[in-house]
Amino acid sequence: MKPWRVAVPLALGLALWLVPAPEGLDPRAWHAFAVFAAAILAILLEAFPILVVAILALAIAVLSGALTAEDAYQGFSRSVILLIMVAFLVARTVVTSGLGARIGHLVVARFGGSTLGLGYSVFLTDALIAPGFPSNTARSGVIYPLALSLALHGDSRPDDGSAGRMGKYLMLCGITSLAVSSGLWLTAMAANPVGAEFAREHGVEIGFASWLATAIVPSLVALAAMPWVVYRLARPEIERTPDAPQRAREALARLGPLSRDERTVALIFVLMVLAWATSSVLGLDNTAVAFLGLGLLMATGVYTADHLKSEGEALGTFIWFAALFALASALDRYGFTTFAGHQLAAALAGLPWPAVYALLVALYVVLHYLFVSQTAHLMALLPVFLEVGVDRGVPAALLAFGLLFASNYFSGLTPQASSANVLFAASGYVTQRELYRVGAVSTAVLLAIFLIAGTPWILLLWGAAR
Repeated sequence: MKPWRVAVPLALGLALWLVPAPEGLDPRAWHAFAVFAAAILAILLEAFPILVVAILALAIAVLSGALTAEDAYQGFSRSVILLIMVAFLVARTVVTSGLGARIGHLVVARFGGSTLGLGYSVFLTDALIAPGFPSNTARSGVIYPLALSLALHGDSRPDDGSAGRMGKYLMLCGITSLAVSSGLWLTAMAANPVGAEFAREHGVEIGFASWLATAIVPSLVALAAMPWVVYRLARPEIERTPDAPQRAREALARLGPLSRDERTVALIFVLMVLAWATSSVLGLDNTAVAFLGLGLLMATGVYTADHLKSEGEALGTFIWFAALFALASALDRYGFTTFAGHQLAAALAGLPWPAVYALLVALYVVLHYLFVSQTAHLMALLPVFLEVGVDRGVPAALLAFGLLFASNYFSGLTPQASSANVLFAASGYVTQRELYRVGAVSTAVLLAIFLIAGTPWILLLWGAAR
């Protein structure tokens, strides 16, 4: 550990703390921002592992009075965080049962001529199943085992120096694919219908078909481009595997029929996927579905108490995400994010509407560094930005879709930018610095794609609807 990596975040946090809060902003919000900014910089500089930074930041926030104890610990009781931890455990059984290896062989037999082809298979699978999942966090519980199985099949593991063979690339593909697929379908992310309701207040009526028609062009461009973009950002050590498809077919032949554990995991996993996909219709709780799946796996002996005892990584993931979730939620609860959004939007007065549109969308994306929830970000800032933009002449449909799509593709900005990222971020294949670097660049590319390819398409479909 280099001392300057610790000193710089501490200096930033102290400096922000000592500066008086801007007029109109609750001092608690400013102090919470000081702690959060220092924590994020410490993670970026790798001063300590993310778990250590999150624990220290939460403790400092409470002891300094920046956060109340109630606000600080509410993250540990949130159902979405429990869902992440349980999905992490369930995903492991796909590997330990041997089903993951079989899935890996099947995908490699079809797409395994190159690592890039495997990346495209992750994106394609995610895009096809996305409309049936109202929770992208639940969907990550399907995509993560696929990416992990492919990585292990390619002899790429997180703990023996082989992560760069292909595992790192595939984990980053998982994060990025969720960012793209969630914006392709109205039903692929829980906050999309909420955002559509905000748009309706400005006369923009959005349904399943109109969302898909509007998203299809920029999303297809993104689906075609992003596996290659991530490939360039995190180039795998193994690029061409011309013999892999044949070897995968031979391995499948050697495996023979499904084992008892594989059949059990497959059946329970399919039932969980169906329950998640229909949860909004049947009124099911996604976290309860995950707990039921884990309980059934334990009842059938596929997952044992001994397995659970060895899952320290799942507990660590639960703690760091819950801590950062609480810090970011406090920024919203104490009014910091809304204040920042109003200040930034007000600075756009006098600009022509195309510039206002582009700047509002870009600022909306950048501000996601302050959030660990797509829904919280959308609820806090989308109505503010939409109101400001429409008042300054931006066509309502254009800005509404620009912000709605951004609410999905900015999910890959940081490891904590969406709960859907956590399984991949905790896999051990990718460092925190790499997650931030690739996340920033890939999000910038997606911003460019949706502005360049999406803007004329939205205007073509919706005209200058206000």
